Amino acid sequence: MQSIINGCIKKERSSQYLLYKEFYSYCMAICRRYALNDDDAAEVLNDGFLKVFTHIGKYDPVKPFKPWIARIITNTAIDHYRTNLKFSDHDDVSDHEDIGYAASVYEQLAYKDLLILVQQLSPAYRTVFNLYAIDGYSHEEIAGLLKISTGTSKSNLFKARQQLREKLMVLNMNKPPDIPADLQIERKVGRYNGEQI
Repeated sequence: MQSIINGCIKKERSSQYLLYKEFYSYCMAICRRYALNDDDAAEVLNDGFLKVFTHIGKYDPVKPFKPWIARIITNTAIDHYRTNLKFSDHDDVSDHEDIGYAASVYEQLAYKDLLILVQQLSPAYRTVFNLYAIDGYSHEEIAGLLKISTGTSKSNLFKARQQLREKLMVLNMNKPPDIPADLQIERKVGRYNGEQI
């Protein structure tokens, strides 16, 4: 891997192609979490790789490469959507009492199914949810990245989780009683123990 990185530092096209090929799927998965559709994800991905190739000379080879590239791709996605985000500053998280039990929303979902539901959220809710619940940023870090208050970050996370709970409840209302709840979303996409249903 280090030889590919060294080639990218020298701006060798063949090395850039190998790096792109090696990390395409990993980085596209990050972009899809933030994007509304695959076209937007591809645009973010291309912008992100341009930044990777531009700044690869700053990569510290002592540290793992995968988190470094993930950070650049995530920041590119944030930059891409920051102009479209509208955060509600007047809502305070203290207005909402049940923020603590939201983990049950995504305990019942497979990653792919959760991604579909997350993509249905507004850009503001989707971005905060991804940063906090999936990428592990704190509310303080999210506030700094998105130039919002910590309370706004918490409020948008609460609303994202609330909307995901509502979407899950709608899906579960249509479930047959003989299929366990945690398999309902897989049923919606046509899989049950690997078989079509």
